[in-house]
This record gives sequence, structure tokens and C-alpha cells, in this order.
Amino acid sequence: MALRLDPALLNEIKKYGDVHVEDCFSCGNCTAICPLSTENDNFPRRMIRYAQLGLEEPLLSSKELWMCYYCGECTETCPRQADPGEYMAAARRYAIAKYDRLGLAKLLYTSPIFNVLFLVVLAVIFGLFLFSYHGAMPDDNLNLFAFIPSPLIHNLGIIAGVIIAVIALSGMVTMTIDVSKTLDFPKGSRLNWWQSLWETGWKEVLTQKRYRQDCEADADSPPWYFQKWFLHGSVMWGFMGLFVVTAVNYLLELLHIKETGTYMSIWHPIRLSGIIAGLFLIYGTTLLIIKRFQKQDEAFAHSTPSDWSFLILMWLSGMTGFALDVAVYLPRPHDWGYWMLLAHLIVIGELLLLAPFTKFAHAVYRAIALYVFALKPLPQKAE
Repeated sequence: MALRLDPALLNEIKKYGDVHVEDCFSCGNCTAICPLSTENDNFPRRMIRYAQLGLEEPLLSSKELWMCYYCGECTETCPRQADPGEYMAAARRYAIAKYDRLGLAKLLYTSPIFNVLFLVVLAVIFGLFLFSYHGAMPDDNLNLFAFIPSPLIHNLGIIAGVIIAVIALSGMVTMTIDVSKTLDFPKGSRLNWWQSLWETGWKEVLTQKRYRQDCEADADSPPWYFQKWFLHGSVMWGFMGLFVVTAVNYLLELLHIKETGTYMSIWHPIRLSGIIAGLFLIYGTTLLIIKRFQKQDEAFAHSTPSDWSFLILMWLSGMTGFALDVAVYLPRPHDWGYWMLLAHLIVIGELLLLAPFTKFAHAVYRAIALYVFALKPLPQKAE
């Protein structure tokens, strides 16, 4: 099959990060040093060659693009200082932008001014809209949903969820089609759908197995609770936990078991799960922000505006949510609790609406790519 060459591909990818792989002379050191690279999945060198040769289609259809966790080891040992780790990160941003049909991801990734202005304007719009529906702020007890009605929050969440799902589904379908092009199974093959789901969903995504065991297995690695895999996992576990708790709360209201805003003991399983998930989120984002600010190693040496905005929004979502928990359990109500609810809703609204266009999306695209490439034909049953 003929491949179309795009001479401008490398220059286009450069817009998404501090990329200078033109210094690379294909020695293969980065591939040899990468703990995740194998005989069949050799990278970053192959990914770099795709960009140098203008081969966009093979780049976007490769699973290796999503296997990299940016540990920074390839960059540290590159004899030409070509920074292959940052190239891989930039190439992933480029891929996310290509899967976005609206073009918003490209603007958020490549224009720092647009990134900041868009987030500020969106926050103002959210804030004014929610405040226009505000009610009283009772001072005898902290009734948060008298201030911002819970039906309004739920309805906005459903509308936003549908919009996000449609946009995200478009990108996911495009990406799945791209990565599936390299699969060549015999016609009528039965595939290991469930085993692949286990391998990808549990081992690769939820438990961070390869990141934990391969990328940070050095003897001089910091304690596990400071390692990149645990911080990365903490953010993911925290946000997923909070999402599940919120969904369960809403489901209980739909089933008329519990109304939104009903007081719960701090030891109630739902409340306690939410607090633990929130602490995971705050812990992970706080240390990741510190590491990026201090540029502690190669993995944190380059930070784009999109990296900062994503981490800060995640941190704010955790901190405002935790502050709300504190406000609920104080012996007497305080007005700041109501304003904290408004701030929390603004931050969560921005995070969710921007999910298909920001670093949030890489979690979904990584899982899809690894799942598709984990599919293998099952042995044929004996007749």
C-alpha cells in the first residue's frame, strides 16, 4: 500500500513541544535503553523516523506512541541530546489534536495565550451562569443546594456529559480505525476480547504494572510513594474514585434512596470513599506540580501551558472538593462554604468539557491503543 509523505510533519509536531529530533542520527540508543521497548515494539527510534520521513499515517496508527510513559531515560542517555522523550510527548499531543475534529485541541496545545484566555473566559461564563440561578445562603445550617439548586447541577452535568461523549466518541472511533489498520488477522478469527480487557484495563491502566515494574525498577529509585508511577496512578485513581462516588450518589437519588445534600457521617462508605479518593488526587497533583516546577528530572524538564492548566485544574478540583467536606462538618455554617461550591462547580465544569481536548484524553487513547494491540486470535477449536 502506498504511503503519502508529508514533508511538513516534523515541523508541525514541533509546535506541540520542545522537539529537536533533527539532531538524531538513528543510533538506536534510545530504543536499546527503553525498558518498555521489545523486538516487536521498538521505540522511540521508529517514531522519530516516521516524523523525519513525513510518515503521518504509520505514526498515528502505532501503539508504540502510547506505550511510552515518558520516564526520561532515553533523553538522559541520548548521545546527541535529541530529547526523544519530549518528542514522544509532543507526538502524542499532535495525535490528540488530529483526532479532534473541532480543532480546539490544537489551539489549546499550540497557543499559550489562547489556552489561558479560553480557560478564563470559560470560567467566567460558567460562574455567571450558575450564579444567575443562585438562591439563599442559610446561616442556621449549611444548605449548599439552597444556594445552587441540585437539579440545575444534575441537568447541566447530563447535558455536558452528552456533549463530551459525542465529541470523545468521534475521536475514539477515528483513533480505533487508525490503530486497527495494522492488524491482519485471518478471516473468521476468534479474538481474546476478555483477556485483552484484563491485560489492558487491570494490569496496564489501573495497576500501572509496566510503569511500576519496568520504568522505575532501578535500585536508586525514590521510595514508592514518591515514584512517578504512583503519582500518576494517584491522580487517576483519585479522579476515577470521585467520579464513581458522584455517580453512585446520583443513582441513589434517582432510586429515591437518598436525596442530594442529605447529611452523611464522615464514616459513611460513600463519604469516606470520596474523601480517600480526593486525598489521592490532591497528593498526586501536588507532588507532580512541585516536580514540574523544580524540574526534578528529565520527565519534568519540559512543561507546556496545557500541562500546567491540566494539573492546576485537577489540583483545584481536589482542593475545592476537600474544602467543601471541611465546611460540611464544621460545627456552624460559614458563607465561604457556598462560594467554595460555586468555585468547585466551575473547575469541574472546565475539566469535563475540556476532557476530549487536553491531556485528559491521553488516558483514553492510551487504553484504546493498548487494548487493540493486545487482541490476538484464539486457538482454533478442534473439529
